[in-house]
Amino acid sequence: MLRRMRDDIKMVFEQDPAARSTIEVVTTYAGLHAVWSHLIAHKLYNNQRYVAARAISQISRFFTGIEIHPGAKIGKRLFIDHGMGVTIYQGVTLGGTGKEKGKRHPDIGDNVLIAAGSKVLGNIQISSNVNIGANSVVLQSVPSYSTVVGIPGHIVKQDGKRIGKTFDHRNLPDPLYEQIKHLERQLEKTRNGEIQDDYII
Repeated sequence: MLRRMRDDIKMVFEQDPAARSTIEVVTTYAGLHAVWSHLIAHKLYNNQRYVAARAISQISRFFTGIEIHPGAKIGKRLFIDHGMGVTIYQGVTLGGTGKEKGKRHPDIGDNVLIAAGSKVLGNIQISSNVNIGANSVVLQSVPSYSTVVGIPGHIVKQDGKRIGKTFDHRNLPDPLYEQIKHLERQLEKTRNGEIQDDYII
């Protein structure tokens, strides 16, 4: 446990340039407290002490604003910087694009929901009361009270009003599939003698 705690503290210094001292990290980083509380709750949960596990989880939520179900399996080096008022589902990436210098990661406001598989990348601002749809890739700042979907992410609702055409989540475009179908059509035309060139456009 002590080795894990030391590794977590080291990871905070690697991830957050604002971290100045070990005592500051240990005493004031709510994300760290939430993860450490979860380790205890998870152990109790695995030993079928469900009430105690849930109690620790809820106490941790009260003090840190971060809720992690005691049954959740979390690997090493999880860094939760600003957990209050944000809902993040599985497979979400909050990171840099690899092109920035200095601050590279997004700022997330209050009451933000980031659905499964989404990527929020770069030194951008996701304002408060924003919903980000599943598997979206957000590369630009998003104003408050907005809903963002797609690749790249675009705003489809703002202040309760739809923007642009209705987005159909059941019929999302697949650019790779469309390109393959286009090449198949070109090959068929070549076989039928409709295209005489030695190459396919």
